[in-house]
Amino acid sequence: MIKPEYKYSDITSIIIGCAMKVHNSLGKGFPEVIYQRAFLVELEKTTLRIQREVEQEVYYENKLVGKRRVDFLV
Repeated sequence: MIKPEYKYSDITSIIIGCAMKVHNSLGKGFPEVIYQRAFLVELEKTTLRIQREVEQEVYYENKLVGKRRVDFLV
């Protein structure tokens, strides 16, 4: 449901819709990577720009303390 008072409500609605479609189609019991791949299939059907497995730097008090990899960057 899109709520104009939330800045990214339209994007969030699309993402949740894709996640729910995957969940309803596959159900439970698969390894995480299966859900990630199916989720990517659904996200690619949208107008959103998606990147997968993006590495990002993590800073603490303006000092680089490490890196992490996010599953999806929208």
